[in-house]
Amino acid sequence: MRDRELPMTVRADGLPARVTIYEVGPRDGLQNEQTVVPVGVKAEFVRRLVSAGLPVVEATSFVHPRWVPQLADAAELMAELGEAGRRLPVLVPNERGLDRALELGLEHIAIFGSATETFASKNLNRTFDEQFAMFEPTVARAREAGMDVRAYVSMCFGDPWEGAVPIEQVVTAGTRLLDLGASELSLGDTIGVATAAHVQALVAAFAAAGVGPDRLAMHFHDTYGQALANTYAALQAGVTTFDASAGGLGGCPYAKSATGNLATEDLVWMLTGLGIDHGVDLDAVVATSSWMAGHLGRPSPSAVVRALSGG
Repeated sequence: MRDRELPMTVRADGLPARVTIYEVGPRDGLQNEQTVVPVGVKAEFVRRLVSAGLPVVEATSFVHPRWVPQLADAAELMAELGEAGRRLPVLVPNERGLDRALELGLEHIAIFGSATETFASKNLNRTFDEQFAMFEPTVARAREAGMDVRAYVSMCFGDPWEGAVPIEQVVTAGTRLLDLGASELSLGDTIGVATAAHVQALVAAFAAAGVGPDRLAMHFHDTYGQALANTYAALQAGVTTFDASAGGLGGCPYAKSATGNLATEDLVWMLTGLGIDHGVDLDAVVATSSWMAGHLGRPSPSAVVRALSGG
């Protein structure tokens, strides 16, 4: 498929030795698709991504089907994945979603908060402050049941309704989610407006608040072509977990200006060139994304997928 010596490895000083890629394609990647993807295709998508060596694959979300019709089959999907599915994280918006995850014996959940008032209202039907009260019993019950809880916080670098988002406001939102009991915080550039120095300033602000880069993940969108530059800046700041979506699939049903996620293949190519261990079989992920693109009826937006698959 490609010359096995490419990309050539050239190590840079001061970067982590290993990175964890948190694959969000089956959930965040597919949630904005208008044509419903059959549950069997979704299950095969998940299995292929796991087989490619991705250490974490977020499978789906237990959200009300009225809001995200694409994920209405969440329980069916997890049942089809069987025992292996119990180890895969799922997004839960509230206690009802948690109930469904508990019924299936799942081990990992994620909650999804907002750094801004407007997006909290549009996405959660809550005020900025009310969202934390909503999440509190969900996280408490999940932890009591032995579940791991991840927290996402969206609109960390800009909001389509409010514009620039103050760094201290993002830190307030993030630390409040961590204080509820989340083990990891994913900082979302939901509309893809982040730039490299902004990324480093935000990581530094969390460090000043007592939250080191080991508890942070970065979730970049490539709206303005900055996702890889922002990833490199985050690596320099010590972050070692990055969300990515196979084939660059994704968007946000509540923020129409949000385009595709950072493509897993593009991230893997860069990490390989930097000599950073990631454990992912690039050819297998490219093949998986090409296969899914065929089901979706359009080419993958990932530059690496296009380069290695010839389309």
